[in-house]
Amino acid sequence: MTKEQVIEVIKKNIAANIDDIDTAAIDPQKSMKDYGANSLDMIEVVSTSMRDLKIKVPRSELADISNIDQLASKFLEHLNKVNA
Repeated sequence: MTKEQVIEVIKKNIAANIDDIDTAAIDPQKSMKDYGANSLDMIEVVSTSMRDLKIKVPRSELADISNIDQLASKFLEHLNKVNA
């Protein structure tokens, strides 16, 4: 799976959890907060994305993530471990 595909999964889950968001308008360099996500929305997006990707990322590893692109990189790192 590519990083772009991981970003698409995250975008889909952002659009599903936050009202009035068009997935095409989501910039991976921005944070979910930039799109009006509260902490519960972010937890839901992260949890749902991990389920979709069939990975588990420890919360401690998510603490320093500040945008969607970094989240995708972290997910990809775990996907590569699973598939290695």
